[in-house]
Amino acid sequence: MSGSGLRVAVTGPTGDIGVAALRALDASPAVGRVVGMARRPFDPAAHGLSAKVGYQRGDVLDRASVAALVDGADVVVHLAFIVVGDRGEARRINTEGSRNVFEATVAAGVGRLVYTSSVAAYGFHADNPQPLTEDVPPRATESFYYSAHKAALEDVLDDCVAAAATEAWVFRPCIVAGPGALTLIETTVRMLPVYGQLRLVRQALDRVPLLGPVLPDPGMEFQLVHTDEVAAALRAAVEGIGPPGRYNLAGPGTMTVGRMARACGWRSVPVPGAAVGALGAVAGRVPGLPPEIGWLNAFRAPTLMDTAKARRELGWEPRSDAESTLRETVAAARAAGVL
Repeated sequence: MSGSGLRVAVTGPTGDIGVAALRALDASPAVGRVVGMARRPFDPAAHGLSAKVGYQRGDVLDRASVAALVDGADVVVHLAFIVVGDRGEARRINTEGSRNVFEATVAAGVGRLVYTSSVAAYGFHADNPQPLTEDVPPRATESFYYSAHKAALEDVLDDCVAAAATEAWVFRPCIVAGPGALTLIETTVRMLPVYGQLRLVRQALDRVPLLGPVLPDPGMEFQLVHTDEVAAALRAAVEGIGPPGRYNLAGPGTMTVGRMARACGWRSVPVPGAAVGALGAVAGRVPGLPPEIGWLNAFRAPTLMDTAKARRELGWEPRSDAESTLRETVAAARAAGVL
C-alpha cells in the first residue's frame, strides 16, 4: 500500500457504473491514485475529475495492457463487460477478458479485487427463493448469455484467488440506472419496433387501440439501483470496509414495466408473463432479432434481492428508491435526446 494512499486500477470506467465509480474514488481520502483503462477515448477532466484520476486506452483481451494496468496497484476494480451486443464479441470480452484481469491481478500480488457481477447470475428461475440472498447459488439462465457469463465468471474468480493472497469483493447489482446510466432506457427504445410486432401485443392493441410506443407488461416487479449507490459500495470495498465476499445491491422499492412506460410517456398493455419469458428463452436461436431481446428473460420469474448483508457489513445505505431513480434516468434520457 502506498504511503500517499491506495493506488486503484479500474477496467471499464466509461460505462454505466464506471464514471460514478471514478467520482466516488476521486472523493475518497483513502485513495491516492486512480488509473482507468478502456478501449474508447475518455478524458477524466471533462467529467470534473481531479488530477489524481488518470486514464489509458487498452483492451482487457490484451494481457500485456492488463498487466501494465494492474502493476503496482493496491486494488483492482473490474467493470469492463458487454451488457448488450454481439454474442461472439460479448463472449470474448466477458469471459476471456475477465479471466485476463483476474489472473493478472493475482499474478501482480494485488491485495484486493473488486468485481461487479449481477442479479442475472442467479438466473431467472421460478423455483428461486424470494427474496434472493447471497447464500443462493448462482445457476444462470443459460439461454441468456449475459446471465450465463456472470454466473460462470464468479466460479472463474473463485478459482483464480483460491490459493492467492488476493481477496475478492463481488457485487451483484440489480438493473443499474440514474443520470449516468441510460442503458435501461436505450435498450427499451431499441426494442420498441420489436415489441410492436409481437403477436401478443398486437392482439392486445386490437382490443384497446393506443397511440404512441407500447410496452408489453407481464406485471413482474423488478428492482433498480442508482449508479451512485453502486459506486458507494465499490468505494467501500476499495477502502477495505467489511469482509470480502458476495453482496447484493438494490435500492428500496420495486418497479414494473407499466410504471416505467408511464414515466417515459409511453403506454403499456398487460400480457402473460409466461409468453414474454418464452420469447426470451428462444431469442438467442431466432436470427435477425436484436441482442436486446435477451433481456426478456428477466421477466421469466421474479428476481428480487435482499440487501441486508451489504447494509450490515459495508454500512451501505442506498438513498434512492426505484421511483426516484427512474425519474432521474428518464430526465437524463430526455436531456440526451434518447427519449
